[in-house]
Amino acid sequence: MTRYTHGQHPTVTDSYRWRDAANSAGYALAEMTPGRSLLDIGCGPGTITVDLAARVAPGRVVALDSSPEAVELARATAEKEGVGGIEFRVGDVHALDLPDASFDVVHAHQVLQHVADPVRALAEMRRVTAPGGVVSACDSDYSGMYWYPRLPELDAWMDLYQRVARRNGGEPDAGRRMSAWARAAGFTEVTYAAEVWDHSSPERRAWWGGMWSRRVLESDLARQAVEEGHATRADLERISAGWAAWSRDPDAVFVIPRGTVLCRG
Repeated sequence: MTRYTHGQHPTVTDSYRWRDAANSAGYALAEMTPGRSLLDIGCGPGTITVDLAARVAPGRVVALDSSPEAVELARATAEKEGVGGIEFRVGDVHALDLPDASFDVVHAHQVLQHVADPVRALAEMRRVTAPGGVVSACDSDYSGMYWYPRLPELDAWMDLYQRVARRNGGEPDAGRRMSAWARAAGFTEVTYAAEVWDHSSPERRAWWGGMWSRRVLESDLARQAVEEGHATRADLERISAGWAAWSRDPDAVFVIPRGTVLCRG
């Protein structure tokens, strides 16, 4: 496994709680039918998992993450939402400790951009998928993101993130590679589609800009950037101020493209 660039700081995990099945797995919802078994890889704090579990109930649901902290957050989310029957596991997507042909649906949201070998990860997901089942995966594409106004501080943020993520062994521009990775993993039927997250409304802008103005100072990304010589603390302070300025601009937009695949065969 690579080192997870974002880490488990509350500025990271709290931001993930915005995600649910509708805004993050729309391309796959038709596959989430009652009674199907589901493996959710990279469950994070579990908000998507809980939504998907309700859709496939009474099917078996396993939520897996490489981080024990994330698994505990997901467990707490399920308990808070009153959703039972989910099995929580710590595991490595490169070597799933699960039998062949175990699940009807294997889902991975924002996972492949962070792993050392996305093709091997997809091959493992394929191995544990039952005949007639499907692997659904979605990842953002950092170089495809666009924003306005084009503040130099946000350009510096993008450059910094790309350098740190690649140093950690990840691929920040995963979204455009999803279909190629899936075919290399042995899938014979791959359906690619693009979705976007739009953080441009006043409410979304205030949340997104405020979150990143803190995350770039407080998360593992900030610590790694300074420790590895990618940025100084003063650099991070400037980027943080840029995010705050962006969030206050009434004309500001920020759009995140996401590549999705449904894989069979």
